[in-house]
Amino acid sequence: MEKILQTFSGSQFTTGDAILEFSYLLAAIMFVVGLKFLSHPETARKGNFWAATAMGMAMLTTMLLHKDDSGQGIAWANIVIIVATIIVGATVGLIISKKIKMTAMPELVSFFNATGGAASALVGLLEFGNPLNESLLVTLLGLIIGSIAFSGSMIAYGKLSGKLGNMKAGIMKYINIILLLGLIGVTTFVLLQPVPQEYALLVYGLFALSLLYGILFVYPIGGADMPVVISLLNSLTGVAAAMAGFIYHNLAMILGGIFVGAAGSILTLLMCKAMNRSLLSVILGGFGGGGGGTAIAGEQGGNIKEVSLTDAAVLLSYSKSVVIVPGYGLAVSQAQHTIHEMEKILEEKGVNVRFGIHPVAGRMPGHMNVLLAEADVSYEKLIEMDEINKDITNTDVVIVVGANDVVNPAAHETPGSPIYGMPVINASSAKNVIVMKRGMGQGYAGIENPLFFKNNTRMLFGNAKDSIQKLIREINAL
Repeated sequence: MEKILQTFSGSQFTTGDAILEFSYLLAAIMFVVGLKFLSHPETARKGNFWAATAMGMAMLTTMLLHKDDSGQGIAWANIVIIVATIIVGATVGLIISKKIKMTAMPELVSFFNATGGAASALVGLLEFGNPLNESLLVTLLGLIIGSIAFSGSMIAYGKLSGKLGNMKAGIMKYINIILLLGLIGVTTFVLLQPVPQEYALLVYGLFALSLLYGILFVYPIGGADMPVVISLLNSLTGVAAAMAGFIYHNLAMILGGIFVGAAGSILTLLMCKAMNRSLLSVILGGFGGGGGGTAIAGEQGGNIKEVSLTDAAVLLSYSKSVVIVPGYGLAVSQAQHTIHEMEKILEEKGVNVRFGIHPVAGRMPGHMNVLLAEADVSYEKLIEMDEINKDITNTDVVIVVGANDVVNPAAHETPGSPIYGMPVINASSAKNVIVMKRGMGQGYAGIENPLFFKNNTRMLFGNAKDSIQKLIREINAL
């Protein structure tokens, strides 16, 4: 920051410098506007455009106008390499975005986030040995945080894509604490040396230790906590980018990183609140690893009751109010377009159809919003959990499509349950509940759901997309 202030006050401040600094200020304003637009699904695409334009402008002015302490700009050979790299990266990103399925969106987000962490970590490695670098603390912090974000995001990618299994927390949390203390110790030792650059070997060890910590930090975290983990890792990547900005005295990088880090941190805390869990319990707990759920059927004193397609169609057609609660199963079956078609048919019959959205439904923050937006479901029909719970007792039918944990009444009925106290959509309070599932398997959190055994609940087994298509035919036949 001192370097930036000197730029303004120094005698060598040129018109090009003024344009460069103004572009950074303008980029910062556009970042804020973009974040504002991202706060609502209807304007989210516009928000992405504003933020991307701001970053593109900052990159362009930096390449053309940036000068080092000797007054030299970026060599044209380097600019060619930078542009070529951007073109390759943009092309790969475009191809992936066109081919990716909605079911794979969470792991794609994790993978993209990993690339950001890797870039910041590499900046730290390259700049530590630079004799002109006066920000060694920031450099090491960027290296550590970026490395953790990279390896942690890659593990999250593997877990979300099913390539990696689950691991119980157990002794792992103690190993992680030891690793964290080791990172702090090595960093402090290097910084206290008269010539820290002479300890480059230790810094490479710090890099390896950070990668290991990222792996062991994320691996034990259970599936039900993955939306929180993705948000947290995104925050870490933003912080690491800000650290890289401080190394290069680049306002655009600093502000962009701060905005991403702050937004990710706020979202992480909101996700924790939505699960009634502290961030520390998420990091150390390993909740939701799958398996180990206790049977509740006997406690409910009843059996599951199935509903036929015809009965379900009649019930839906003659209802006044229907709430659809989507979950990851909706994404797996690619049924978002089909459910939208059923929604329109029911509305033609005078049924008020809305979608109840839980903050952590799916595998990433906002997963269900993105899924339904792809099918052109009206944003006004996407009702957040707190709002939908206010009048769910007056709802004739709640249709649960591929969701489990976010409608589990054990959250407020069963003290001692791993999810007790977690805010959920109170589907069991509706007059009728239809649950669409492939079978009686437990949810991603590995916990039995007593909703299935309620007197007002009927099960409709099968692939969600196939079941909805059959329901549509039955409804049209009435």
